[in-house]
Amino acid sequence: MTIDLHAHSTASDGTTPPAELPRLAAEAGLTVLALTDHDTFAGLAAASAAAAGVELVPGVEISCRLDDAEVHLLGLFVDPGHEPLAAELELIRTDRVRRGVRMVERCRELGAPITLEQVASIAAGAPLGRPHIAAALAAVGITDAFTSDWIADGGRADVPKHVLSIVEAIGLVRAAGGVAVLAHPRSVKRRASVSDEQLGTLAAAGLAGIEADHPEQPPEVRDRLRNAAADLGLLATGSSDFHGDRKPVRLGECTTSPDVFAALREAAVSVS
Repeated sequence: MTIDLHAHSTASDGTTPPAELPRLAAEAGLTVLALTDHDTFAGLAAASAAAAGVELVPGVEISCRLDDAEVHLLGLFVDPGHEPLAAELELIRTDRVRRGVRMVERCRELGAPITLEQVASIAAGAPLGRPHIAAALAAVGITDAFTSDWIADGGRADVPKHVLSIVEAIGLVRAAGGVAVLAHPRSVKRRASVSDEQLGTLAAAGLAGIEADHPEQPPEVRDRLRNAAADLGLLATGSSDFHGDRKPVRLGECTTSPDVFAALREAAVSVS
């Protein structure tokens, strides 16, 4: 088995339609793929219908708060019909639209000649997000969008968004019959780096695993995360965090071992 537990489609900020992901996964030699779009299950039905030959794990990547930092939580094997989780995701998406509109306005106030219509066209029906705004900025020659000058966290054009605590998110994932895995906890491209102490707190709150092998985490960081996971009784996963053409990452670039995958599935069954 070759297993990738973190991938995105055009239902959020990826560039690949959900129905095409299973084919790409099969071509990459994968036998298992988790579709984990940001704060939505919108792509799952189309991906599932096209998933012949590849096991599709229903998932979601939830934007959360840990202390004063934004982190992302993967919910795997979740029930998309679980009403409390679905309602919270709807609130996050609704607020994302408000945030996206205001960020476009701030970019314009700072002199960037972009429009909401342009960003919406790039999003192509997905909830407005910073990657869509960054693409619009790049189209007018502004290539440093994810800096403090523009839309990085705390940047001049950034706008705070609705976010729930990660402990609340873990509870919702478990209530929806899933298992919670902390995504890219020490990515070199993100400001937030989750400490061993924080990992211990999350383990006590019901976290099942941490994403150790990830393209944005160098080998020495992956080793430390695997060691931390072993010390805390957590599972260490690996995933590509595939976004299609939006990131230079291929499906299956990082993978999860079959033993860990079986343990995640068993954990999901135990909380159902």
